Amino acid sequence: MSEQQEPEPLDADRGDERPSPSFSQSFGEAMRRTGLGQVRPGEVPTGRSLLAAIGGVRGLIESIVPGLGFLVIYSLTKSLPLSVLIPLALALLFVVVRLVTRTPITQAFAGIAGIAISAVLALITGKPEDNFLPGIVINLVSLAVLLLSVVVRWPLIGIVVGFLTNEGTQWRQDRAKRRVLYLATWLWCGLFALRLVVEVPLYLSHRAEWLAGTKLLLGVPLYAAMLWVTWLLVRAVYGRLDGERAA
Repeated sequence: MSEQQEPEPLDADRGDERPSPSFSQSFGEAMRRTGLGQVRPGEVPTGRSLLAAIGGVRGLIESIVPGLGFLVIYSLTKSLPLSVLIPLALALLFVVVRLVTRTPITQAFAGIAGIAISAVLALITGKPEDNFLPGIVINLVSLAVLLLSVVVRWPLIGIVVGFLTNEGTQWRQDRAKRRVLYLATWLWCGLFALRLVVEVPLYLSHRAEWLAGTKLLLGVPLYAAMLWVTWLLVRAVYGRLDGERAA
């Protein structure tokens, strides 16, 4: 009778070791958590899917209420501390509610971080229009990144869609996809450019109330509309090509 071989002990350092995700996997996962990542190129766009892409009803409320609070409070009181601190308190409340209900808090944390930076900047300078300066800078940087991606012939929307569809950079070999993804990138350039064209003159002329109002109009509504258009464009070319392959 042969001697039973004892199992080899697991190496503690090696047994639990898992390969770390590659950059492409990490980037793809990050893109899937964005608004564009919630819409699938092959799906039929619906109002419910679009609402989910902007964070659902709760995400919509969390995006609009702080800005609306600034507009209402500053218009009525002209008090800068109240106008920036009450929206900050509301954003903090949204985070607490998400923690209590154990729902994802990434969007709420990002919101409160932006509101806090804007509030601190406005309180330091004493200028209510500076509450909107970080947003203007974000729009400027976003426009610059998108334009640079077009200049180097790697349109950013194409990169994002490539990761979302798990096709990587294969879209660059398809003329129809390439043209649509360039167009979609230019449309997003237009969104950020429009915000800058409207908001920068208002900032320079110290129109805080107008800035608050235009930011509400050019914020979530315009973002949702651009998501919808991008979705339709991408779905049109991907759906047609998939149908041709199936045939």
